[in-house]
Amino acid sequence: MEKKREERDGAMTMNWDGVIEGMPLFAKELIAGGVAGGIAKTAVAPLERIKILFQTRRAEFQSIGLLGSFSKIAKTEGLLGFYRGNGASVARIVPYAALHYMTYEEYRRWIILGIPGITRGPVLDLIAGSFAGATAVLCTYPLDLVRTKLAYQVVGSPKLNVKGLLPNEQVYKGILDCFSKTYKEAGVRGLYRGVAPSLYGIFPYAGLKFYFYEEMKSHVREDHKKDIMVKLACGSVAGLLGQTFTYPLDVVRRQMQVQRLSASNRTDMKSTIDTLVMIVQRHGWKQLFSGLSLNYLKVVPSVAIGFTVYDVMKSFLRVPSRDEAVVEVTTNRRKSQPSSLSS
Repeated sequence: MEKKREERDGAMTMNWDGVIEGMPLFAKELIAGGVAGGIAKTAVAPLERIKILFQTRRAEFQSIGLLGSFSKIAKTEGLLGFYRGNGASVARIVPYAALHYMTYEEYRRWIILGIPGITRGPVLDLIAGSFAGATAVLCTYPLDLVRTKLAYQVVGSPKLNVKGLLPNEQVYKGILDCFSKTYKEAGVRGLYRGVAPSLYGIFPYAGLKFYFYEEMKSHVREDHKKDIMVKLACGSVAGLLGQTFTYPLDVVRRQMQVQRLSASNRTDMKSTIDTLVMIVQRHGWKQLFSGLSLNYLKVVPSVAIGFTVYDVMKSFLRVPSRDEAVVEVTTNRRKSQPSSLSS
């Protein structure tokens, strides 16, 4: 009996090993990135909800502070209130992170193979990370828009039968309902409202995040590079520095996404610059950094967990090192050339 169980376990292990070995490189990177993004985003979901409310509902929440905001949401919406919009957030972040990490690796390999003499260092990571971030944003932006609209809603407890704090505010029932109403209201253009500041922000942020992470790792002793605490520290600082430089664009993006839901903002803001000027004129330049301190609390664990889980997943899926991956891709291309010529 024990022998049969061992044989069965051994067969399952061999089957799993075969599945992993049979996966193409990009698929492994997609899986690793998606898992990393989902875990990191869920871990900081309550802080993300508060941050969005700080950015878009300044009078209601910023005045009562962080603890007051937590207390208000707990009383009116309960524990699940802290995760309002998190379903859309995870639905967005899993494909976003998967695409972000995978395209980063792909762009990095393409640049190395396309420009043989290029120096392999943080500047290469900056370029690859920037284009990877832009690619991921364009593919997943509608989900980010829906996530923001759902998080923006502040509904009362179901027991109190309170539909919202503002009488003329549109309340969405869920992800599909929000998609449907947004599309009916403004079409595809409505689903991409605020994408311009997202692209302006993600280009430097995504690039700087990878730049700082790889730059910091390059100063770590070789025998400590696989240490999880080292990865967490490098990821935390990389996220903090990248976010600080690009945060104002994040505030502008959130305002553009929710402007149709705001009772106090009926002016049609047609561009990123118009929105930026409006925020400064109405609330002062400090509003461009509204929620930044809270964002630091979110970014530290989020980016750190993301990079760390990604590296752990790559090891689990037996993804080769970046230099080995370049060699593997080059070898596969050479193998495929004779067959394509013969056909």
